[in-house]
Formats: sequence, structure tokens, C-alpha cells
Amino acid sequence: MRRIWQNPRKLLGPLLREGMIVLEAGPGMGFFSLDVARMVGPGGRVVAVDVQERMLRVLRHRARKASLADRIDIRRAEPDRLGIEDLAGRVDLALAIFVVHEMPEAGAFFAETYRALRPGGRLLFAEPKRHVPKDAFERSLEAAAQAGFTRPGEFLFPGARAVLLARMR
Repeated sequence: MRRIWQNPRKLLGPLLREGMIVLEAGPGMGFFSLDVARMVGPGGRVVAVDVQERMLRVLRHRARKASLADRIDIRRAEPDRLGIEDLAGRVDLALAIFVVHEMPEAGAFFAETYRALRPGGRLLFAEPKRHVPKDAFERSLEAAAQAGFTRPGEFLFPGARAVLLARMR
């Protein structure tokens, strides 16, 4: 049912092109990861970072089964940091879908993600309307602005409050 309501190809297709490096924070079992890996093609890469080893194990299995393991770099994060220093200035698009509200410090996440993005890189930030009230979402946006993100606009994402943020410099 979710695939119909939040189809990864329809939602993310306009943001992706072949050869991109995409950072996905909190991919879970890979609802978006596999489709993103297909859309970035053999020259692209998805860096999927999660704190839950169980989720990463399932994602690893699903990536192998779909013959996409060579396009998905699966990493275990620490509770307070993603551990993506090696990506500084290289990421084209970051995805934070339904995950920032679970992080201990949104500001640290946004700062680390900002450093990973190349100038002109973007971050799709989406939180579920059911679990994250508007004022909490706005506080997260303030943390993103403090990290340096600009807010080019809203992003239509069913069931979510969502914006597309950008690193301009």
C-alpha cells in the first residue's frame, strides 16, 4: 500500500539523475534505497547510514537479492553521528525521510549532512505529520538554517511535512 501512496520513483525521480551520490540517513530496510540505487545507475551510489544493525542486515540482503549491492554503501552510524567525514563535499542529494525526529540532536545531523553535500547539493527533509507536529518540524528547520541550509521550497510528499533544502556554498 505504501508503494502506491509514496512511490519512490514518482516522489524522488525528479530529484535524481544517473551518476549521483545519494546519502540516505535512516534507510531502515530500504524502502527508498533500492529504487534510488536503480535510478542513479551503475555510475551512481547510495550511502545508506543507520544506527540499527538489524535494519542494515535486511537492507544488505535485499540489495544483494536485487543485484544492487555494488551501488549501495551500507554503513552503521553512531547514535550521535553519521560518520560520513569521507564524503565531505561529494554528496549530490541527501534524504532524511521520517528520521530526524528520532535523532538525539537535529542540529548535529544537519551540520554533518551540510558538510557532506557538494555546493549546490540538496537535502530532502520529510517528517510524518502523524508523529511530528508543525512546531517541532519548524524547530528542525531552524536547526537546518543554523547549519547553513537555505530553503528553496516545499516538497509534495503524501502524509508528510517536507521541504527541499540546499547547500549554496
